[in-house]
Amino acid sequence: MQAIKPVTKPTKQRKMLYKAPNHIRHKLFAASLSPELRTSHGVKAIPVRSGDTVRIMRGDNKGFEGKVTRINRKKYRIYVEGLTREKVDGTTIFVPIHPSKVTITRLNLDDKWRKKILERKKETRKELAEVVEKPPEEVVEVKEEVIEEKAPLKKKPKRKKRKIVKPVAEKVKKKAEEAKKEDKSKVKKTKAKRKIVKKTEGGT
Repeated sequence: MQAIKPVTKPTKQRKMLYKAPNHIRHKLFAASLSPELRTSHGVKAIPVRSGDTVRIMRGDNKGFEGKVTRINRKKYRIYVEGLTREKVDGTTIFVPIHPSKVTITRLNLDDKWRKKILERKKETRKELAEVVEKPPEEVVEVKEEVIEEKAPLKKKPKRKKRKIVKPVAEKVKKKAEEAKKEDKSKVKKTKAKRKIVKKTEGGT
């Protein structure tokens, strides 16, 4: 069975709608059921068919209720009995409505296949509800055991780091003296000073 892949680009989304095969178009005709039908059948939404009675929830014709006379899968529109408008030349035509703007108030259950679909959906929803309400007991027991095992464990005391006291002041003094000596040896004497030094040495 072909499935529609999720696409974010609007142009591709439109293209997929217009080129969708018939079985996918049928799914896109899904409309929400009224609260009464929802409780009785246990289903939230189902595709609209001709023969269903429908209430319009949005648009200019909001609140109008009538029977679905025709479905146009090519244009994704449904036509409701009694919902018409006049053209300029005086002829009356049905107003097309998108199935998402509609809620189903009465289902047409002449088709046995549709009844089977509703029953199947109801069963699956019941199974899901049971799973959510009652989590498996084994998992709960395992969690309790794990908690009991973890309780007796004690934390190990952290080791204290020993502080090693070094004669820092003495080292700093030695380094400063060495730096001074190096600076004195590195200082270059100018030519004039050298001559003076030589004369004094020769004079003595």
